[in-house]
Amino acid sequence: MLDVPAGAPRLVDVESASFLGYSRADGRVGTRNFIAIVSSVNCSATVSRGVAAHFASPAGRLERFPHVDGIVAMTHGGGCAVNLHTAGYDYLTRVLAGYAAHPNVGAVLMIGLGCETNQIPLLLRKHGLSEGPLLRTLTIQGSGGTRATIAAGIEAIEAMLPEVDAARRTPQPAGHLTLALSAEASDDPAAEAALGHAVDLLLRQGGTAVLAQTPDLLDAAPLLAGRAASPAVAERLAARIEDWRGTSARADLPDRAAHGGGTASAVSTSDRARPSALAKAGASRLEAVYDYGEPIAARGLVVMDTPRYAPVALTGQIAGGCTLAVLATGRGGASSCKPVPVLRLATNTPLFERMNEDLDLDGGTVASGLETVEQAGTRIFRALLAAASGEPTRSELGDFGDNDFAPWQVGAVM
Repeated sequence: MLDVPAGAPRLVDVESASFLGYSRADGRVGTRNFIAIVSSVNCSATVSRGVAAHFASPAGRLERFPHVDGIVAMTHGGGCAVNLHTAGYDYLTRVLAGYAAHPNVGAVLMIGLGCETNQIPLLLRKHGLSEGPLLRTLTIQGSGGTRATIAAGIEAIEAMLPEVDAARRTPQPAGHLTLALSAEASDDPAAEAALGHAVDLLLRQGGTAVLAQTPDLLDAAPLLAGRAASPAVAERLAARIEDWRGTSARADLPDRAAHGGGTASAVSTSDRARPSALAKAGASRLEAVYDYGEPIAARGLVVMDTPRYAPVALTGQIAGGCTLAVLATGRGGASSCKPVPVLRLATNTPLFERMNEDLDLDGGTVASGLETVEQAGTRIFRALLAAASGEPTRSELGDFGDNDFAPWQVGAVM
């Protein structure tokens, strides 16, 4: 369910834009109001999903709490048999903590097995989180087994629901929005240029846009570095780019595979479309470069180092604090990531018409001459404000997005 106040003035002039959001205690503003069940380890995934399933059933009676958008289980395939001093462990704990502290999340239940490497108390200390009325923890071993933990989890969420439901949307400046930019086999630079115009409109309001999928930036890196706010930012970007060039070389990946949604799309994507990876970022200067899942503090355009694979990239961007996302797709990408609304932008009109139930926006109008880049970009910007204010995306109308949580897994598992 989505809390959308009837008759609320969501769309305003782009020069003084605002949206209806949830003001949180840390000063950030959310676009949704979820309760998250966060698994510390794959061994607690079944229990986490069992708790969430209760509230998705009639027995859960979630309709009693109309201002709660849902209960979502964040489960994954890791959390144990890893070295605590590796990038893989850092990525995982950073992502789990980022989701737990996300402005779109009103309360959190963390569930572990009890003996895993990724111990919940260590994770909380590492990332400055503390247990309390709206951040509760359980372990299966400590609770007496699977069924007992599911029952305890249901009880814990029942206790948190009234306070989460008490939150209300209030008018907020658009500068509080943090937008994740993602793409899967985008095939029209004009469509991404329109998205770039929408990004510029958001940044003009003081908002933040997060460009990711570093392998797609290899060719555009010199142009992006030329827009860096300082030599330090340019150097940090260059270091990330060189790491990816080395990774591609060691893995014997063809150069073009870095620019599509997979082998088939890489082969079919023309050289003309390749520079469009930067077009969606607009014309603003680059303010900062972040590691995967790192909390985003800067305003303006930033880069987060992620793989090209959209679910993994979006998971890192959301962990960093993105409160909504746009996925530009030329083939029909279906990523949708609770607790964040994802607007899917078709980069050609035939795709939009063919998959209208899944795609939110038609970006092919520029190439067909129906709109200018500026007109299409303004339309996209207004759609962002509407989604941020609670208007459901296509994926939300279908209640999709429970299975797109995909932390970046790197390193050895013993």
